[in-house]
Amino acid sequence: MTSPHPVTLDLGGVTDKAGFMDRVARALALPDWFGRNWDALADVLSDPGLWPEAAAGPGLLIVVTGWRPYAAARPDEWAVAQDVLKEAADRTPALAVELAPGGPTH
Repeated sequence: MTSPHPVTLDLGGVTDKAGFMDRVARALALPDWFGRNWDALADVLSDPGLWPEAAAGPGLLIVVTGWRPYAAARPDEWAVAQDVLKEAADRTPALAVELAPGGPTH
């Protein structure tokens, strides 16, 4: 079995939802029409046709790094982000999301 294509979602320096969505769009090379809201994020994560080309066969592994400062600064937003990521991974067998441990906590 082929390992999923890894993509790093680096949230270092992200302070709000807009920054989070910009980082997701950049990391996944999403089209300009990506709506940058939670529903749009759920939709693109559940659609392998919108993932990076290298993930087309083996699937996609999103490794989230630098997330602790964002989680601390915006706990409610971070909770929603985690829910969206988890639900998309649960619905989409070819998608996996991992939170990298460690990193700065402030």
